[in-house]
Amino acid sequence: MNQQETICALATPQGIGALAIIRVSGPETFRNVNKIFRGVDLEKAKANTIHYGKIMDGERMIDEVLISVFKSPKSFTKEDSVEISTHGSEYIVRYVLKLLIKSGCRMANPGEFTQRAFLNGQFDLAQAEAVADLISADSEASHQIAINQLRGGFSKKLAILREKLVHFASLVELELDFGEEDVEFADRDDLRALIIELQSQLEPLISSFESGNAIKEGIPVAIIGAPNAGKSTLLNALLNEEKAIVTDIAGTTRDVIEDIVFIEGQKFRFIDTAGIRHTEDIIESMGIERSRKAMHTAKIIVFLFDNEANKLFLDQLEKETTNAEILWVQNKIDLNQDFESKADVKISAKNDIGIEDLKKVLLAKIKLQSSQDTTVTNLRHYEHLLKANEALTEVLNGLDLGITGDFLAQDIRLSLHHLGEITGTITTEDLLANIFGKFCIGK
Repeated sequence: MNQQETICALATPQGIGALAIIRVSGPETFRNVNKIFRGVDLEKAKANTIHYGKIMDGERMIDEVLISVFKSPKSFTKEDSVEISTHGSEYIVRYVLKLLIKSGCRMANPGEFTQRAFLNGQFDLAQAEAVADLISADSEASHQIAINQLRGGFSKKLAILREKLVHFASLVELELDFGEEDVEFADRDDLRALIIELQSQLEPLISSFESGNAIKEGIPVAIIGAPNAGKSTLLNALLNEEKAIVTDIAGTTRDVIEDIVFIEGQKFRFIDTAGIRHTEDIIESMGIERSRKAMHTAKIIVFLFDNEANKLFLDQLEKETTNAEILWVQNKIDLNQDFESKADVKISAKNDIGIEDLKKVLLAKIKLQSSQDTTVTNLRHYEHLLKANEALTEVLNGLDLGITGDFLAQDIRLSLHHLGEITGTITTEDLLANIFGKFCIGK
């Protein structure tokens, strides 16, 4: 990427709207935009100001616009940049971009504005990735995690860990320079204590990925029960629409049906499954097998029953589950008033009784970490945290075996490398291309 080039791109979604915003950033921003703008001289304009004027192609007016001026280093990219607010006509947007290219700009690559911000020291790589998470956040919880990461909470934790490890790494490396004199600058007991301390802080970050990823993608909730327990009716009640077919015929649902519901800002992915029972029907058997798979991958399982036989059957199924939260829900309370059971929630899905209570209990089952800046949602971060932790384990093993400083240094360097890959202290061109290539153009 050539940062001496001035780039431009549409920063708002494509399509017809009231307004569109075109971004320009780079060393020739003001000079290039001045060629097509009639208003003030942008090179002489004060930073952080907005100016009214016209976009012109020679003597032809293309649009009346507002231009926001940002001067280096006080801009998103830390470069001279402007944002041109035009009317939202696709024709106008295309025309203005064409004029900018004729004046010396080039079209930006996906994520190039954010990549320049990273390379210019606006934020680290983890914070840059949080920009993409913030754009795609579709729930209150995922938005909060992205905001906290963008503010640098996660990065600060990693920086503290890395700083402690760098100190000991330098002492071990120093020993290598005095190899023939058999000196020991890094106290091995202190090093062991440090590694144990670092792992005690890394492991919660690693374990937070499962819940963090579920928050980002939506908490998977499998509705499990016998045929005709009311699973499809419950899904329809939660969605407030007739998503699933409901009949009195057992085995109506042959496949899993999935949809999203937002409950107080939290995204849930509800999965209606085929009723689990013994059947000779090949197609229904396939649906039941998919129900069992959904049960094993769900974070929450709603065991729905309406009579004692259903309840006993689900008691057996509970033994098949892994680490999912179990929620026992008794259905059809308006019909089976003589049947009493110990259930977390009692509902009538058909008559919309107890549905709000069910939603509250579902929220209570999600134990979000009190400090959301430590929640890991990014698979790349998770993989590097795992590898960093594994390298630290090798350091402990080396200390137990009494290996020499050069082998200890190798494992310490490896751990530092993986921590550095997360924040961008250590980067490669391929890594940056992969990360920023997933951004939208204009961001």
